[in-house]
Amino acid sequence: MEGTGQRPAPRSVFVTGGNRGIGLAIARRFAAAGDRVAVTCRGAEPPAAEGLLAVRCDVTDSQQVDQAFKEAEAAHGPVGVLVANAGATHDRLLLTMSEADFTSVVDTNLTGAFRVARRAMRGMLGQGFGRIVLISSTAALHGAAGQSNYAAAKAGLVGFARSLTHELGPRDITCNVVAPGLTETDMSRALTERQRQTLLGRTPAGRLAHPDEVADAVAFLAGAGYVRGAVIPVDGGAGLGH
Repeated sequence: MEGTGQRPAPRSVFVTGGNRGIGLAIARRFAAAGDRVAVTCRGAEPPAAEGLLAVRCDVTDSQQVDQAFKEAEAAHGPVGVLVANAGATHDRLLLTMSEADFTSVVDTNLTGAFRVARRAMRGMLGQGFGRIVLISSTAALHGAAGQSNYAAAKAGLVGFARSLTHELGPRDITCNVVAPGLTETDMSRALTERQRQTLLGRTPAGRLAHPDEVADAVAFLAGAGYVRGAVIPVDGGAGLGH
């Protein structure tokens, strides 16, 4: 039924950067619900036992994005749920940050989301249904020293989602943002113990998030037809006051 926010499984789901960490947890959640899931990867593919369709794709390349969607559509049908999760960091203080350091991070995290959302929109408009979830970061809400490029790109996703919400109007296509805090991923494991303890000290929950907890929020938004242009922090309360 139009506008109910519910579509029976299996849906065609497309997760960028879905071969590990948060992206893989999200892909697993949809697959467990009976959806047909394609994940993009630039390097290693997800474990074969996951039952996911792995497609090679660098989100900074529009031609690769188009080809990845063609492969997913051929296998699973038009994409009904898009999760733009692919991201990159290149941390430096601004005085030592090159223009390439800045633009490459923005190109992956922000412009990459634009590329995949624009491509997914074709099938969504044809179906009269779609769910777009953009994976941001709490760095977008309160900033982080050495991450002006990353925080700016992730903050841009909020304006992007809310602008799309206005463009889509009454159509049953939504665009929302999930902003994870410190999560048990390769990125967090690269922190020094001192950095880790400092960040945990700012987190009322007193622990890192598990990728499955981020997947919980994404799964909710993939079924919520009347939640639009929202930003859901999954950060254990670290962003309070921001």
